[in-house]
Amino acid sequence: MLTILDKYILKRYLVTFSVMILLFIPIGIMAHLAEQIGKMQANEAPLDEILVYFGNFTIYIGSLLFPIFLFLSIIFFTSKLAGNTEIVAILSSGVSYSRFLRPYIIGASIIAVIMFVMGMFIVPNASKGFNEFKYKYLKKGKQDRVTNNIFTQLNANDFIYVSSFDPARQIGYNFTFERFDKENQLKFKISAANIRWVEKDSVYRLTTYKKRKIYNDTALVETKRRLDTLFAFNISDLTPVSYAAETKNIFELNRFIKDQKLKGASNINAYVLVKYKRWALPITAFILTIIAVAVSSVKRRGGMGINLAFGIIVAFVFVFFDKVFGTLAEQSGFSPLLAVLIPNMLFGILAVVLLQRAKR
Repeated sequence: MLTILDKYILKRYLVTFSVMILLFIPIGIMAHLAEQIGKMQANEAPLDEILVYFGNFTIYIGSLLFPIFLFLSIIFFTSKLAGNTEIVAILSSGVSYSRFLRPYIIGASIIAVIMFVMGMFIVPNASKGFNEFKYKYLKKGKQDRVTNNIFTQLNANDFIYVSSFDPARQIGYNFTFERFDKENQLKFKISAANIRWVEKDSVYRLTTYKKRKIYNDTALVETKRRLDTLFAFNISDLTPVSYAAETKNIFELNRFIKDQKLKGASNINAYVLVKYKRWALPITAFILTIIAVAVSSVKRRGGMGINLAFGIIVAFVFVFFDKVFGTLAEQSGFSPLLAVLIPNMLFGILAVVLLQRAKR
């Protein structure tokens, strides 16, 4: 059962966190609008799409900044408690530091559940709308996916390759399709100068078509200037958009990663990293809560200003480590699991050290 102390601290925890979000998100929206309004006007973005975009922007950016808002809000109100000697009074009354920490852990649990639900099910949908609008109106003409040297494994036996892909025109160049048997022997190979999806007929059109069939030691070659045919893949799936993993809820993401592993996707680490980061986000909430309490519960010269300055430095260092290890996982084959664990382990150790000092 919650005591008066628990309710008092928990209320301050949640109210300060909510106020900080309500204060800074509108500022972020106005700054983003001022920066991008010229592009929106130039590309004639409809008003209803702009309104939906900023709704998605609020959810998307808010989720990214949740840990930092949480961290700074705890430092802010706990520093005020320390400055008013309320913490000294609480601890002097016989309340242990661990007991004093309990409402913070309860608050962190509430925020962690919210972050988990949002990260797994709500933010992905907002991310999809946010990124689609961005590449349609704000980054018009820029590629949102890999378009060169695309190799994809469709299943255990079928492989396709295109040297370049134009998603706007739905056409791939220097197309190759290879099928192997169970003994890993080539059964046939199809090549074409380009492959285009013909929308009105829902078929694929191959230009300068060539098919080479293998029968034991004999090869039979068939050529045509143009051929319309069917394939068991979607041409837009030759290469997913760069933000594909961000737009899927946890169940869709698991299926997507499994599918991309089967296809032999070269950037599979980027997708796995997104998955692990979602699972790690609630843990981050607890780590940052403990660090913030340990730092701000002790009254210092300089008061809240010193604590906030330290908090901002810690927040930026955490973001720096998160980005560095994330980039390593995406570009150098570094383990995505370690890329997520290492920053949390380092700051978890920092949390324990600071907590022990605060208890003394």
